[in-house]
Amino acid sequence: MKLACVVHRYGADIAGGSEGHCRLIAERLARTHDVTVITTTAHDHVTWANHYPPGETRVGPVRVIRFPVVRPRDLHRFRDISDRVLTNRANASEAEQWFRENGPQAPALVTFLETHGRAFDRVLFWAFRYYTSYFGVPLVRDRAVLIPTAEEDPLIRIDSLTPFFALPRGYLFLTPEEEALIGDRAAPDTPRRVIGCGVDPPRPADDTRLAAAGVTGSYVLYLGRIDPNKGCDRLVGHFLQYVDRTPPANRAERATPVNLAPAKPVLVLAGPANMPIPEHPLIRRLGYVDEATRDALLANARVLLIPSPYESLSMVLLEAWNRGTPALVNARCAVLKGQVLRADGGLYYQSALEFAAALDYLLDHADVARRLGAQGQAYVDREYRWPTVIQKIESLLEEIAPRSSLTASSSET
Repeated sequence: MKLACVVHRYGADIAGGSEGHCRLIAERLARTHDVTVITTTAHDHVTWANHYPPGETRVGPVRVIRFPVVRPRDLHRFRDISDRVLTNRANASEAEQWFRENGPQAPALVTFLETHGRAFDRVLFWAFRYYTSYFGVPLVRDRAVLIPTAEEDPLIRIDSLTPFFALPRGYLFLTPEEEALIGDRAAPDTPRRVIGCGVDPPRPADDTRLAAAGVTGSYVLYLGRIDPNKGCDRLVGHFLQYVDRTPPANRAERATPVNLAPAKPVLVLAGPANMPIPEHPLIRRLGYVDEATRDALLANARVLLIPSPYESLSMVLLEAWNRGTPALVNARCAVLKGQVLRADGGLYYQSALEFAAALDYLLDHADVARRLGAQGQAYVDREYRWPTVIQKIESLLEEIAPRSSLTASSSET
Protein backbone atom coordinates (compact mmCIF):
# COMPACT_ATOMS: atom_id res chain seq x y z
CA MET A 1 0.00 0.00 0.00
CA LYS A 2 0.93 3.61 -0.43
CA LEU A 3 0.56 5.16 3.01
CA ALA A 4 0.86 8.68 4.41
CA CYS A 5 1.51 9.42 8.08
CA VAL A 6 0.54 12.94 9.11
CA VAL A 7 2.02 14.31 12.33
CA HIS A 8 2.77 17.78 13.72
CA ARG A 9 6.51 17.18 14.36
CA TYR A 10 8.82 14.42 13.19
CA GLY A 11 12.40 13.49 14.01
CA ALA A 12 14.51 11.07 15.99
CA ASP A 13 15.60 13.93 18.26
CA ILE A 14 12.07 14.90 19.30
CA ALA A 15 11.01 13.91 22.83
CA GLY A 16 7.27 13.51 22.39
CA GLY A 17 4.86 10.66 22.87
CA SER A 18 2.67 10.87 19.76
CA GLU A 19 5.62 11.97 17.61
CA GLY A 20 7.70 9.02 18.76
CA HIS A 21 4.77 6.66 18.27
CA CYS A 22 4.33 7.91 14.70
CA ARG A 23 8.02 7.47 13.91
CA LEU A 24 8.13 3.91 15.25
CA ILE A 25 4.99 2.88 13.37
CA ALA A 26 6.06 4.60 10.15
CA GLU A 27 9.45 2.91 10.16
CA ARG A 28 7.90 -0.52 10.75
CA LEU A 29 5.24 -0.06 8.08
CA ALA A 30 7.95 1.07 5.64
CA ARG A 31 9.32 -2.48 5.65
CA THR A 32 6.35 -3.65 3.58
CA HIS A 33 4.68 -0.45 2.34
CA ASP A 34 5.55 2.79 0.56
CA VAL A 35 5.40 5.27 3.48
CA THR A 36 5.54 9.06 3.35
CA VAL A 37 5.52 11.20 6.51
CA ILE A 38 3.78 14.56 6.03
CA THR A 39 4.79 17.01 8.74
CA THR A 40 5.98 20.54 9.53
CA THR A 41 9.36 22.17 9.93
CA ALA A 42 8.74 22.71 13.67
CA HIS A 43 10.86 21.18 16.41
CA ASP A 44 9.78 23.04 19.57
CA HIS A 45 6.28 22.05 20.72
CA VAL A 46 5.65 25.34 22.55
CA THR A 47 6.54 27.95 19.92
CA TRP A 48 6.38 25.83 16.73
CA ALA A 49 9.32 27.85 15.47
CA ASN A 50 10.62 26.63 12.10
CA HIS A 51 13.68 24.45 12.62
CA TYR A 52 14.04 21.84 9.89
CA PRO A 53 14.40 22.86 6.24
CA PRO A 54 11.18 22.59 4.23
CA GLY A 55 10.80 20.13 1.41
CA GLU A 56 11.42 16.45 0.86
CA THR A 57 14.09 14.33 2.50
CA ARG A 58 14.55 10.84 3.88
CA VAL A 59 14.74 9.90 7.54
CA GLY A 60 15.82 6.29 7.74
CA PRO A 61 13.51 4.18 5.56
CA VAL A 62 10.84 6.87 5.33
CA ARG A 63 10.27 9.70 2.87
CA VAL A 64 9.51 12.89 4.80
CA ILE A 65 7.87 16.03 3.38
CA ARG A 66 8.03 19.09 5.66
CA PHE A 67 5.91 22.23 5.32
CA PRO A 68 6.73 25.57 6.99
CA VAL A 69 4.81 26.95 9.94
CA VAL A 70 3.43 30.37 8.96
CA ARG A 71 3.57 31.86 12.44
CA PRO A 72 4.69 30.79 15.90
CA ARG A 73 2.15 30.14 18.60
CA ASP A 74 0.96 33.29 20.34
CA LEU A 75 0.74 32.08 23.94
CA HIS A 76 -1.37 35.02 25.14
CA ARG A 77 -3.94 34.56 22.39
CA PHE A 78 -3.88 30.81 22.91
CA ARG A 79 -4.52 31.14 26.65
CA ASP A 80 -7.38 33.58 26.06
CA ILE A 81 -9.25 31.32 23.68
CA SER A 82 -8.47 28.25 25.79
CA ASP A 83 -10.32 29.82 28.70
CA ARG A 84 -13.52 29.71 26.65
CA VAL A 85 -13.02 26.48 24.71
CA LEU A 86 -11.84 24.26 27.56
CA THR A 87 -14.83 25.25 29.68
CA ASN A 88 -17.11 24.35 26.74
CA ARG A 89 -18.39 27.94 26.47
CA ALA A 90 -17.17 28.54 22.94
CA ASN A 91 -19.18 28.43 19.73
CA ALA A 92 -18.11 26.33 16.75
CA SER A 93 -16.12 29.17 15.18
CA GLU A 94 -14.19 29.80 18.39
CA ALA A 95 -13.50 26.10 18.79
CA GLU A 96 -12.09 25.96 15.27
CA GLN A 97 -9.92 28.96 16.08
CA TRP A 98 -8.55 27.10 19.09
CA PHE A 99 -7.06 24.49 16.76
CA ARG A 100 -5.49 27.24 14.68
CA GLU A 101 -3.97 28.86 17.74
CA ASN A 102 -2.80 25.51 19.10
CA GLY A 103 -1.02 24.92 15.80
CA PRO A 104 1.30 24.27 14.24
CA GLN A 105 -0.25 26.33 11.46
CA ALA A 106 1.01 24.93 8.17
CA PRO A 107 -1.59 25.76 5.50
CA ALA A 108 0.65 24.39 2.74
CA LEU A 109 0.43 20.98 4.43
CA VAL A 110 -3.36 21.15 4.36
CA THR A 111 -3.29 22.21 0.71
CA PHE A 112 -1.02 19.27 -0.08
CA LEU A 113 -3.53 16.87 1.47
CA GLU A 114 -6.35 18.50 -0.46
CA THR A 115 -4.57 18.17 -3.80
CA HIS A 116 -2.54 14.98 -3.32
CA GLY A 117 -4.29 13.08 -0.54
CA ARG A 118 -5.98 10.67 -2.95
CA ALA A 119 -2.56 9.54 -4.17
CA PHE A 120 -2.33 7.55 -0.92
CA ASP A 121 -4.31 4.43 -0.20
CA ARG A 122 -4.57 5.31 3.46
CA VAL A 123 -3.70 8.45 5.43
CA LEU A 124 -2.89 7.97 9.11
CA PHE A 125 -3.18 10.99 11.41
CA TRP A 126 -1.55 11.32 14.82
CA ALA A 127 -3.01 13.40 17.65
CA PHE A 128 -6.47 14.91 17.18
CA ARG A 129 -5.65 18.12 19.07
CA TYR A 130 -3.31 19.62 16.49
CA TYR A 131 -3.96 21.77 13.43
CA THR A 132 -2.56 19.10 11.09
CA SER A 133 -5.18 16.53 12.12
CA TYR A 134 -8.15 18.78 12.76
CA PHE A 135 -7.97 20.42 9.33
CA GLY A 136 -6.44 17.46 7.51
CA VAL A 137 -8.82 14.60 8.34
CA PRO A 138 -11.90 16.18 6.65
CA LEU A 139 -10.00 16.44 3.35
CA VAL A 140 -9.28 12.70 3.12
CA ARG A 141 -12.05 11.35 5.30
CA ASP A 142 -12.73 8.42 2.94
CA ARG A 143 -9.25 7.00 3.69
CA ALA A 144 -8.35 8.62 7.03
CA VAL A 145 -7.23 6.54 10.00
CA LEU A 146 -7.03 8.53 13.22
CA ILE A 147 -4.66 7.67 16.06
CA PRO A 148 -6.16 10.26 18.43
CA THR A 149 -3.74 9.90 21.38
CA ALA A 150 -6.61 11.27 23.44
CA GLU A 151 -6.26 12.08 27.12
CA GLU A 152 -8.95 12.66 29.73
CA ASP A 153 -8.48 16.42 29.75
CA PRO A 154 -11.09 19.18 29.21
CA LEU A 155 -10.52 19.40 25.45
CA ILE A 156 -11.86 15.91 24.77
CA ARG A 157 -15.29 16.89 26.12
CA ILE A 158 -16.02 19.92 23.90
CA ASP A 159 -19.17 19.56 21.80
CA SER A 160 -17.65 20.72 18.53
CA LEU A 161 -15.40 17.64 18.38
CA THR A 162 -18.35 15.28 17.99
CA PRO A 163 -18.71 15.80 14.20
CA PHE A 164 -14.92 15.61 13.80
CA PHE A 165 -14.71 12.23 15.51
CA ALA A 166 -17.40 10.90 13.15
CA LEU A 167 -15.21 11.53 10.07
CA PRO A 168 -12.39 8.93 10.05
CA ARG A 169 -12.83 5.62 8.25
CA GLY A 170 -10.92 3.83 10.99
CA TYR A 171 -9.37 4.26 14.42
CA LEU A 172 -6.21 2.99 16.09
CA PHE A 173 -6.40 3.45 19.86
CA LEU A 174 -3.52 3.13 22.30
CA THR A 175 -5.45 1.78 25.30
CA PRO A 176 -8.96 0.60 26.17
CA GLU A 177 -9.36 3.76 28.27
CA GLU A 178 -8.70 5.94 25.23
CA GLU A 179 -11.22 3.99 23.17
CA ALA A 180 -13.81 4.48 25.91
CA LEU A 181 -13.21 8.25 25.80
CA ILE A 182 -14.21 8.75 22.18
CA GLY A 183 -15.29 5.42 20.74
CA ASP A 184 -19.01 6.22 20.94
CA ARG A 185 -18.46 9.49 19.03
CA ALA A 186 -17.10 7.65 15.99
CA ALA A 187 -19.49 6.78 13.18
CA PRO A 188 -21.41 3.54 13.83
CA ASP A 189 -19.48 0.38 12.95
CA THR A 190 -16.25 2.29 12.33
CA PRO A 191 -13.43 -0.30 12.35
CA ARG A 192 -11.05 0.11 15.27
CA ARG A 193 -8.19 -1.63 17.02
CA VAL A 194 -6.44 -1.10 20.36
CA ILE A 195 -2.77 -1.39 19.42
CA GLY A 196 -0.61 0.27 22.07
CA CYS A 197 2.89 0.42 20.62
CA GLY A 198 5.50 -2.15 19.72
CA VAL A 199 8.52 -2.74 21.94
CA ASP A 200 11.65 -4.61 20.88
CA PRO A 201 13.16 -7.20 23.25
CA PRO A 202 15.72 -5.41 25.46
CA ARG A 203 19.36 -5.24 24.49
CA PRO A 204 22.08 -5.58 27.12
CA ALA A 205 22.39 -2.25 28.90
CA ASP A 206 25.74 -0.48 29.06
CA ASP A 207 25.89 0.25 32.79
CA THR A 208 29.04 2.35 32.35
CA ARG A 209 26.79 5.06 30.93
CA LEU A 210 25.44 5.71 34.43
CA ALA A 211 28.77 6.79 35.85
CA ALA A 212 29.38 8.90 32.76
CA ALA A 213 26.07 10.66 33.46
CA GLY A 214 26.98 11.18 37.12
CA VAL A 215 24.46 8.62 38.44
CA THR A 216 25.68 6.35 41.22
CA GLY A 217 24.02 4.34 43.97
CA SER A 218 20.31 3.74 44.44
CA TYR A 219 17.95 5.93 42.41
CA VAL A 220 14.36 6.29 41.26
CA LEU A 221 13.74 7.61 37.79
CA TYR A 222 11.56 10.06 35.91
CA LEU A 223 12.19 9.88 32.17
CA GLY A 224 10.58 12.23 29.66
CA ARG A 225 9.67 15.86 29.21
CA ILE A 226 10.00 17.63 32.57
CA ASP A 227 6.92 19.80 32.51
CA PRO A 228 4.11 20.85 34.89
CA ASN A 229 1.64 19.43 32.36
CA LYS A 230 3.27 16.06 32.97
CA GLY A 231 2.84 16.38 36.74
CA CYS A 232 6.55 16.97 37.31
CA ASP A 233 6.05 19.93 39.66
CA ARG A 234 3.97 17.74 41.96
CA LEU A 235 6.42 14.87 41.61
CA VAL A 236 9.28 17.05 42.79
CA GLY A 237 7.14 18.34 45.67
CA HIS A 238 6.10 14.83 46.70
CA PHE A 239 9.69 13.64 46.55
CA LEU A 240 11.01 16.52 48.66
CA GLN A 241 8.34 15.81 51.27
CA TYR A 242 9.31 12.15 51.16
CA VAL A 243 13.03 12.62 51.71
CA ASP A 244 12.68 15.37 54.31
CA ARG A 245 10.02 13.80 56.49
CA THR A 246 10.55 12.51 60.03
CA PRO A 247 9.37 8.98 60.83
CA PRO A 248 6.45 8.86 63.29
CA ALA A 249 8.46 6.82 65.80
CA ASN A 250 11.03 9.59 66.07
CA ARG A 251 8.56 12.42 66.48
CA ALA A 252 7.73 11.42 70.06
CA GLU A 253 11.37 10.95 70.97
CA ARG A 254 12.98 14.01 69.43
CA ALA A 255 12.31 17.68 69.95
CA THR A 256 13.40 18.66 66.44
CA PRO A 257 12.73 17.04 63.06
CA VAL A 258 15.35 14.70 61.66
CA ASN A 259 16.26 15.02 58.00
CA LEU A 260 16.61 11.51 56.64
CA ALA A 261 17.59 12.57 53.13
CA PRO A 262 21.00 10.81 53.12
CA ALA A 263 19.26 7.44 53.60
CA LYS A 264 16.91 7.96 50.68
CA PRO A 265 17.42 7.26 46.97
CA VAL A 266 18.31 9.91 44.43
CA LEU A 267 15.57 11.16 42.12
CA VAL A 268 17.00 11.19 38.60
CA LEU A 269 15.19 13.49 36.16
CA ALA A 270 16.15 12.70 32.56
CA GLY A 271 14.68 14.76 29.75
CA PRO A 272 14.32 18.35 28.51
CA ALA A 273 13.03 20.67 31.26
CA ASN A 274 10.26 23.24 30.79
CA MET A 275 10.13 24.21 34.46
CA PRO A 276 12.57 25.20 37.21
CA ILE A 277 14.00 22.32 39.20
CA PRO A 278 15.10 23.05 42.79
CA GLU A 279 18.66 22.42 43.83
CA HIS A 280 18.78 19.46 46.23
CA PRO A 281 21.47 16.88 46.98
CA LEU A 282 19.05 14.04 46.16
CA ILE A 283 17.80 15.41 42.84
CA ARG A 284 19.95 14.76 39.78
CA ARG A 285 19.10 16.62 36.56
CA LEU A 286 20.44 15.04 33.40
CA GLY A 287 18.66 16.86 30.58
CA TYR A 288 18.26 15.06 27.27
CA VAL A 289 19.98 11.66 27.28
CA ASP A 290 21.00 9.45 24.39
CA GLU A 291 19.49 6.03 23.77
CA ALA A 292 22.30 4.06 25.43
CA THR A 293 22.07 6.16 28.61
CA ARG A 294 18.28 5.88 28.53
CA ASP A 295 18.54 2.09 28.39
CA ALA A 296 20.97 1.99 31.29
CA LEU A 297 18.80 4.30 33.39
CA LEU A 298 15.71 2.15 32.85
CA ALA A 299 17.54 -1.10 33.50
CA ASN A 300 19.04 -0.01 36.82
CA ALA A 301 16.33 2.17 38.35
CA ARG A 302 14.73 0.89 41.55
CA VAL A 303 11.38 2.33 40.46
CA LEU A 304 10.09 4.30 37.48
CA LEU A 305 7.93 7.27 38.54
CA ILE A 306 5.16 8.56 36.24
CA PRO A 307 3.24 11.51 37.73
CA SER A 308 1.32 12.58 34.62
CA PRO A 309 -2.41 13.22 35.14
CA TYR A 310 -3.10 12.86 31.41
CA GLU A 311 -1.81 10.11 29.14
CA SER A 312 -3.12 8.17 26.17
CA LEU A 313 -0.34 5.58 26.48
CA SER A 314 2.88 5.69 28.46
CA MET A 315 5.70 4.43 26.25
CA VAL A 316 8.28 4.89 28.99
CA LEU A 317 6.20 2.61 31.21
CA LEU A 318 6.38 -0.13 28.57
CA GLU A 319 10.11 0.46 28.22
CA ALA A 320 10.62 0.14 31.97
CA TRP A 321 8.63 -3.11 32.11
CA ASN A 322 10.65 -4.32 29.14
CA ARG A 323 13.62 -4.07 31.51
CA GLY A 324 11.77 -5.66 34.45
CA THR A 325 11.56 -2.36 36.36
CA PRO A 326 8.43 -1.75 38.48
CA ALA A 327 6.50 1.50 38.30
CA LEU A 328 4.75 3.95 40.59
CA VAL A 329 2.12 5.96 38.68
CA ASN A 330 -0.43 8.69 39.23
CA ALA A 331 -3.78 7.00 39.94
CA ARG A 332 -5.64 10.11 38.78
CA CYS A 333 -4.71 9.12 35.22
CA ALA A 334 -7.09 6.34 34.19
CA VAL A 335 -4.74 5.15 31.44
CA LEU A 336 -1.74 4.76 33.75
CA LYS A 337 -3.76 3.05 36.45
CA GLY A 338 -5.31 0.77 33.85
CA GLN A 339 -1.93 -0.19 32.43
CA VAL A 340 -0.58 -0.99 35.89
CA LEU A 341 -3.63 -3.05 36.83
CA ARG A 342 -3.65 -5.04 33.59
CA ALA A 343 0.05 -5.80 33.88
CA ASP A 344 0.19 -6.08 37.69
CA GLY A 345 3.48 -4.29 37.19
CA GLY A 346 3.56 -1.63 39.91
CA LEU A 347 1.65 0.55 42.34
CA TYR A 348 -0.28 3.82 42.09
CA TYR A 349 -0.92 6.85 44.30
CA GLN A 350 -3.23 9.84 44.58
CA SER A 351 -1.63 11.95 47.30
CA ALA A 352 1.78 12.80 48.72
CA LEU A 353 1.16 10.41 51.62
CA GLU A 354 0.24 7.57 49.27
CA PHE A 355 3.29 8.38 47.13
CA ALA A 356 5.58 8.10 50.15
CA ALA A 357 3.97 4.90 51.43
CA ALA A 358 4.06 3.19 48.02
CA LEU A 359 7.64 4.23 47.32
CA ASP A 360 8.74 3.04 50.76
CA TYR A 361 7.04 -0.31 50.14
CA LEU A 362 8.72 -0.86 46.78
CA LEU A 363 12.13 0.11 48.14
CA ASP A 364 11.79 -1.94 51.34
CA HIS A 365 10.41 -5.07 49.62
CA ALA A 366 12.88 -5.77 46.82
CA ASP A 367 11.40 -9.22 46.19
CA VAL A 368 7.94 -7.76 45.58
CA ALA A 369 9.39 -5.03 43.37
CA ARG A 370 11.23 -7.63 41.28
CA ARG A 371 8.05 -9.69 40.93
CA LEU A 372 6.04 -6.66 39.81
CA GLY A 373 8.73 -5.78 37.28
CA ALA A 374 8.74 -9.34 35.95
CA GLN A 375 4.96 -9.31 35.62
CA GLY A 376 5.22 -6.06 33.68
CA GLN A 377 7.77 -7.65 31.38
CA ALA A 378 5.49 -10.65 30.78
CA TYR A 379 2.67 -8.25 29.92
CA VAL A 380 4.85 -6.50 27.32
CA ASP A 381 5.75 -9.91 25.87
CA ARG A 382 2.06 -10.79 25.49
CA GLU A 383 0.68 -7.51 24.19
CA TYR A 384 3.36 -5.19 22.83
CA ARG A 385 5.87 -7.03 20.69
CA TRP A 386 6.05 -5.60 17.20
CA PRO A 387 4.59 -8.57 15.29
CA THR A 388 1.44 -8.37 17.44
CA VAL A 389 1.06 -4.60 17.02
CA ILE A 390 1.74 -4.51 13.28
CA GLN A 391 -0.67 -7.40 12.66
CA LYS A 392 -3.45 -5.37 14.30
CA ILE A 393 -2.63 -2.33 12.16
CA GLU A 394 -2.48 -4.38 8.96
CA SER A 395 -5.80 -6.03 9.71
CA LEU A 396 -7.44 -2.62 10.14
CA LEU A 397 -5.98 -1.31 6.90
CA GLU A 398 -7.30 -4.38 5.09
CA GLU A 399 -10.72 -4.14 6.72
CA ILE A 400 -11.35 -0.53 5.72
CA ALA A 401 -9.76 -0.89 2.29
CA PRO A 402 -10.18 -4.30 0.59
CA ARG A 403 -7.39 -5.20 -1.80
CA SER A 404 -9.56 -4.68 -4.90
CA SER A 405 -10.43 -1.08 -3.93
CA LEU A 406 -6.81 -0.31 -3.13
CA THR A 407 -5.79 -1.39 -6.60
CA ALA A 408 -8.50 0.72 -8.17
CA SER A 409 -7.62 3.73 -6.04
CA SER A 410 -3.93 3.47 -6.94
CA SER A 411 -4.65 3.21 -10.69
CA GLU A 412 -6.92 6.28 -10.58
CA THR A 413 -4.19 8.43 -9.06
